[in-house]
Amino acid sequence: MSNTLIIVASFTAKPGQEERLRQELDAMIAPSLAEEGCLGYQPYADPARPDRMIIMEEWADTAALDHHFSLPHFAHVAKALDEILAEPFTLRRLTGIPA
Repeated sequence: MSNTLIIVASFTAKPGQEERLRQELDAMIAPSLAEEGCLGYQPYADPARPDRMIIMEEWADTAALDHHFSLPHFAHVAKALDEILAEPFTLRRLTGIPA
């Protein structure tokens, strides 16, 4: 089994901030996918709750994720999220289950 790390980041926007949250998360896709060690990075919206979104991320290992957290585009979105979110975002770190 590889050390691949799956991240599920969950977000709840303040009322009226749903579109801005979507834009900020979309803006993270290209720079994140360009990072060495990023294997997947895709935001999703809850069709029943437009204020709720997640990002499913796949990283080669913990070192790649830690590097992601140190980059300017992450710092930018973290600052924006402070203004947009109704509550702090959550991160779930998952690993594959050996067959």
